Amino acid sequence: MESRSRKAEAPGSGPRVLVVGGGIAGLGAAQRLSRHPAFSHLRVLEATARAGGRIRSESSFGGVVEVGAHWIHGPSQGNPVFQLAAEFGLLGKKELSEENQLIETGGHVGLPSVTYTSSGGSVSPELVAEMAGLFYGLIDQTRDFLHATENPVPSVGEFLKKRIHQRMACWTEDEKTKKLKLAILNSLFNLECCVSGTHSMDLVALAPFGEYTVLPGLDCTFAGGYQGLTSRMMASLPEDVMVFNKPVKTVHWNGSFQEASAPGETFPVLVECEDGDCFPAHHVVVTVPLGFLKEHLDSFFEPPLPSEKAEATRKIGFGTNNKIFLEFEEPFWQPDCQYIQLVWEDTSPLEDATLKLQDAWFKKLIGFLVLPAFKSAHVLCGFIAGLESEFMETLSDEDVLLSLTQLLRRVTAPGAVCGRSHTPDVLLHHTRGSAVRLERG
Repeated sequence: MESRSRKAEAPGSGPRVLVVGGGIAGLGAAQRLSRHPAFSHLRVLEATARAGGRIRSESSFGGVVEVGAHWIHGPSQGNPVFQLAAEFGLLGKKELSEENQLIETGGHVGLPSVTYTSSGGSVSPELVAEMAGLFYGLIDQTRDFLHATENPVPSVGEFLKKRIHQRMACWTEDEKTKKLKLAILNSLFNLECCVSGTHSMDLVALAPFGEYTVLPGLDCTFAGGYQGLTSRMMASLPEDVMVFNKPVKTVHWNGSFQEASAPGETFPVLVECEDGDCFPAHHVVVTVPLGFLKEHLDSFFEPPLPSEKAEATRKIGFGTNNKIFLEFEEPFWQPDCQYIQLVWEDTSPLEDATLKLQDAWFKKLIGFLVLPAFKSAHVLCGFIAGLESEFMETLSDEDVLLSLTQLLRRVTAPGAVCGRSHTPDVLLHHTRGSAVRLERG
């Protein structure tokens, strides 16, 4: 096959390298390669009109909201994202302080500022802290099975539920309090599903769960938006490295390809794009999202990948996370509130849900983060994962808004939330762009 490209490469020595995908992985690979003198023939092929992939910051509500990636988890010297952000001057004094970098969170989400129940009450912080301590203590125990020769159960979910059932034997409270404890634990399961990018912790294997490395440092955000990082990374690349609106159709590899502008030279790889353009190369770095790769695995590589690599791609867990942004004319939460947890008193991690998705999808919502104050807006960001998240994508913004308005009226004091106080901005991400278990955290 001979290439047909809109722009031929300039002749010269050195291998031609193509990076497929302009997300942070692709930009990181290109940045590293561009700094090496041997790789002067470098191109990044990005399917869309922008770089950054799932890192996407938008101006809304009078400020910046993160449509995709939200935090730097474990912002300390061992974290390459933190190092880049510090190098580009994108973090403040607090985030860069040694004190902040040394804080040990264990990789766990902090306690909520307030916990509302489905009956309109609130849960004592002491009880929430007790259940969080139990849950995260068990999560920490899962790391013990990373190199174990034998595991008690196949999944993280089964391990957690087995241990919780054992602990219940020591609970001495009345039945109502015991049910509330289980409901709080169920909310923590939902939270861990968001963290792990899965529908159920029963789908997450126990043995490799401890592979995730927890770094020290208190999670932080970018004041000017996460996208500032990828913008600075892109700006550091040589001119003409980025090629936008160039979706790749097939990577032809293990071949012998030629180009008219380089007579006599052969290339082992040819990247064919959807518009018919072809780019010959000596090396190709593929950084497309796992969801895209799963969907196009049978046609994206020619010849197909070796069976063991194709099987691994198909088997890697992949789930859906969504964010929901709600703006209020006036906040119903306290000024120092950071995280509002929701607990459904009729739920338990030890019981399988029987309600249909259309009747109970919102019960998978973990609650809301209070976003930093904008100029004149009061904004909450909700998180939801799994099949309920995918079902929500099928609803209109109006239906989502109605359900969440009714939900907030139910769990907060009567009259605290009125329909007119909401301006919806429901941000839906399809499966190809959602969170992956390998990006846990």
